[in-house]
Amino acid sequence: MKQLLYEHYNKRMTSQYSIKDLERISGIKAHTIRIWEKRYNILHPERTDTNIRYYCDDDLKRLLNISVLVNNGHKISKVSTLDNKKLSQKILELNNVQSPERSGQIENLIVTMIDLDEIKFENVLNNSIIKIGFEDTLFNVIYPLLNKIGILWQIGSITPVHEHFISNLIRQKLFAAIDGLPVERSKNSKTFLLVLPQWELHDIGLLVHNYLIRKKGHKTIFLGQGVPLLDVEAIDKLVDPDMLVTSFSTPVETSMMGDYLKELSTHFKGKAIYVGGIQLDKICDSLPKTIHKLPTVLEFRDKVLSKI
Repeated sequence: MKQLLYEHYNKRMTSQYSIKDLERISGIKAHTIRIWEKRYNILHPERTDTNIRYYCDDDLKRLLNISVLVNNGHKISKVSTLDNKKLSQKILELNNVQSPERSGQIENLIVTMIDLDEIKFENVLNNSIIKIGFEDTLFNVIYPLLNKIGILWQIGSITPVHEHFISNLIRQKLFAAIDGLPVERSKNSKTFLLVLPQWELHDIGLLVHNYLIRKKGHKTIFLGQGVPLLDVEAIDKLVDPDMLVTSFSTPVETSMMGDYLKELSTHFKGKAIYVGGIQLDKICDSLPKTIHKLPTVLEFRDKVLSKI
């Protein structure tokens, strides 16, 4: 029985990618990958029983590393001759000397996720934070990384293990950044209530809102994920928030999201309620005037916080 479970686990952890999957994740056109494969022998795809070519995690990692080097001026003819160890060394050198926009952090972080390598994750992300600061790293590295992870999840190439691993590391960074902010409030500070509905368990976006709001000198009441509506309404007896922030990432019925927002609007009369998340486009437009859709956190920062 143990052997069967072990084999089943290994099968789940071994990903298979089509060439279109490699294109979507790496950004390199499938046509280019085929040319590189034929001319430089950079990848070694397997074939299914029905003779369909597929690639494994090692192929993806090699392609990501090669793409970073090629995008930073290295010739494919030279890079293709390097083994994986020398490729990794080149990437490390690149991170140490090149500008953050050109050093391939996102690709490197995907590799750390596949390898479950926390040390390398810390090195790559800390290197970016030192060079461009936490907030720019947040929007130029972490958010694009999460989008890439979404693609991997969609095509079934990562397991919950990978997703939880990388998400928890990112959450730790956000908690540390929030904890490092000064506690002083600005003279005209507002109070924001941050909460996710009972069915929503993905709180990274809400943590980013929390960081940005507190950085601007405002107060936050962070309730986090999976909070029943009755508990949210009960908070009104303890505090009187000026605004609310929520987000929808988990696919649920459209009516559930709409009803939730209407309930919030009814209870917190006159309060501005800002809602974001990847499910936002599924919500109908016939909502109370106090509901404001903001598809991205950048819009919240630039259109809301900048004007308070």
